[in-house]
Amino acid sequence: MTPAAPDLAASAALFVEALPAMGFGHFIAQSDLVGKSLLGILVAMSVLSWALILIKGLTQWLRRRRSEKFLGFFWNARSLDEVAAEIGAHGVRDPFGHLAAHAIHARQHHARYGAAKLEEAGTAQDFVTRTLRKVLDEETTRLENGLTTLATIGATAPFVGLFGTVWGVYHALLAIGMSGSGTLDKVAGPVGEALIMTGIGLAVAIPAVVAYNAISRSNRVLGASLDAFAFELLTFLSMGSPLAENGRSGAPSPAPAVQTLRPAAA
Repeated sequence: MTPAAPDLAASAALFVEALPAMGFGHFIAQSDLVGKSLLGILVAMSVLSWALILIKGLTQWLRRRRSEKFLGFFWNARSLDEVAAEIGAHGVRDPFGHLAAHAIHARQHHARYGAAKLEEAGTAQDFVTRTLRKVLDEETTRLENGLTTLATIGATAPFVGLFGTVWGVYHALLAIGMSGSGTLDKVAGPVGEALIMTGIGLAVAIPAVVAYNAISRSNRVLGASLDAFAFELLTFLSMGSPLAENGRSGAPSPAPAVQTLRPAAA
């Protein structure tokens, strides 16, 4: 056996003995205030992102179910008066019901009071159109709540983790230089521990980015459906829509048409 063999074996033995002492716990214990602060920031980001993911996911599921229920009732209603009565009795719990309630109220308000204020200027159709646009903007803003936070976490968490890694490697190299020892156990352990921060940063960012893309797509689909529904509402409210009604005998009989909007009073 060559003289270098015992030295290599001794270094390997020392490295194996040092492995249990290294790891996440050892990295936290020997980190300074900056390293622990960065870790705390990443933990806070993770908790916030998962809270937003769960809240937005549950909200979207409930919104989808309620919207399907309301649309099923709306398209099977005999008139908008029946829709208005249902909304008045049970309230509004979905975006489509919110849109329909404000549109019907705008028609009734303008037909009763006319253009009494500046926001009501123009014809009834103009007033209903402005109301629909305002409600659509409100729903879009409500749907986008929390998405900016998710996007920020997904974009910045890897860099926070990378900063922690750079900081950890810097201190590890300083400690190695001060000890004057450049063996494998003195270099690989501290540098490997510093890479933990990069892994944590990626673990925080990946779920946030995936959730952001999924929620954004769902919001775009819902927004397109709301735009189409708003167009149908405007058509019903401005031009009137005769709805067919089946009598008890089975023969179709005309149902009362939706009231056509009157021009604003001069």
